[in-house]
Amino acid sequence: MGILMILFTFIGGLTLSAQSAVNGTFGRKAGTIETTLLTFITGTMFLAILILFFGNGNLLAILEVPKWQLSAVFLGVLFLLFIIAAVPKIGVIATNITVIIGQLVIGILIDNFGWFNSLVVPLDSKRYVALLFMIIALYFIYKGNKRTSEEDAS
Repeated sequence: MGILMILFTFIGGLTLSAQSAVNGTFGRKAGTIETTLLTFITGTMFLAILILFFGNGNLLAILEVPKWQLSAVFLGVLFLLFIIAAVPKIGVIATNITVIIGQLVIGILIDNFGWFNSLVVPLDSKRYVALLFMIIALYFIYKGNKRTSEEDAS
């Protein structure tokens, strides 16, 4: 099952990058907020069909969860808005590397402090080094993107 989850996560990463590229291009024409709205409306319809045929949870449990957990909905909307705005300006790879760095930073904090009932994993030098390498990767990718866009402009 572990290999299958890694494969699903890998495919999720592929779809995230493809969605970022398509939404970034679409957002230039239709607008960032409009593209985000269309994405969520379409996603809602798609998920409603999936729930209809394959759902086995309790949709009304939404009313029973602690209210702070509903913030995940707004965080998802903000994430998509930021992605759609960033891709046309800095490119897909720079956007995704920046997303990963953001995920690492908040993940390190969540693990270190045990927020949201997570496993406590203390911050150590290996995590600092991993984060540093990601920031270095972002620097080189972003500089490469700028150089390419300057060459295209001339």
